[in-house]
Amino acid sequence: MGYFQFEPPHLPPEAEEARTRVRAFLQAERAAGHYAPHRTSWSFYDEGFSRRAGQAGLIGVTWPKRYGGQEQSSLVRFVIASEILAAGAPTFAHWIADRQSGPQILAYGSERAKSTILPKICSGECFFAIGMSEPESGSDLAAVRTTATKIEGGWVIDGSKIWTSHAHHAHYLIALTRTGDAGEDRHGGLTQFIVDLANPGVTIRPIHNIAGEHEFNQVFFDNCFVADDMMVGSEGEGWDMVTRELAFERSGPDRFLSDFRLLAALIDRVGTDPDSRQAVEIGRLVAHLASLLRMSMSVAVLLNQGRNPVLEAALVKDVGTNFERDVPEVARRLVPVEPCVDAPGDPFAEALAQTILHAPSYTIRGGTREILRGIIARGLGLR
Repeated sequence: MGYFQFEPPHLPPEAEEARTRVRAFLQAERAAGHYAPHRTSWSFYDEGFSRRAGQAGLIGVTWPKRYGGQEQSSLVRFVIASEILAAGAPTFAHWIADRQSGPQILAYGSERAKSTILPKICSGECFFAIGMSEPESGSDLAAVRTTATKIEGGWVIDGSKIWTSHAHHAHYLIALTRTGDAGEDRHGGLTQFIVDLANPGVTIRPIHNIAGEHEFNQVFFDNCFVADDMMVGSEGEGWDMVTRELAFERSGPDRFLSDFRLLAALIDRVGTDPDSRQAVEIGRLVAHLASLLRMSMSVAVLLNQGRNPVLEAALVKDVGTNFERDVPEVARRLVPVEPCVDAPGDPFAEALAQTILHAPSYTIRGGTREILRGIIARGLGLR
């Protein structure tokens, strides 16, 4: 029988110092008119913001100094990430690289990969996409059919990945590929590779979302060569690699702060004298948010210790994205507006309109609820 590990986290003084620093940076960004909090979120793409964040020392802060980092704890990064998310900053350009691809390369990449890629990530000049999901496989990563075939000096990749956010802007992605027999549990014969998206043999086709925006893509690999030293980990270790990567993807504050600006706008709109229903509903959301912050911070501690909190990360993601789906529904009940009519110039209506369009994706990206609850059930010994 398994169990959850959510030990009480304690922020070190350097984390609070980082909070002061990142708030000053964000205030300067808003004052300069670089973004409007109620119109953007972490999923918005802005290379200029990422470059300035890199110059301010806000990317890759946990990594060694020789690779451009600052050798800070994961709790310092957690505070920086939380503040950026809560501020509604357009941070997606560097987010994947900072959140999961960079740590994966640091832990399991070759020295060439570390020395050539990580410093550029830290400076806000190198961006990553995720190469996991495939057509007809959904969130079942064991069903991947993209292959990597060994040749002299490297590997040739054939297949495709789908729902690849901002691949048309990214420089690299880490692709999960099949290099051998899957075995009875289907977890064997998988290997990860760092793929340069400028390589011959890579084609990126757009997928427009319900908001009419080009965020998603399908990425095709046709005889795409990848050098031996762009393998992540060892051949056949891909399942372990990808589950470790998913712990970073699923456990962070981006899994429950995507629509924080809407919650803040809702509180501002209700004001200091809420009726009983408003007080109960908003109080419940704030209590849930406080719990999620603590849970996510606890996972950051486990990751800092070099552990692999797959179970805890799955729970944070499942509970967190359900919270994100709940926020716009509560907002609509408490403050009836017509987002399409009332939105221009109204921070609450604008935030609500934007959130309604994107909320359906919250419980899908990073793994569907069904997949996550299966992971949780197995981890607890219930199946």
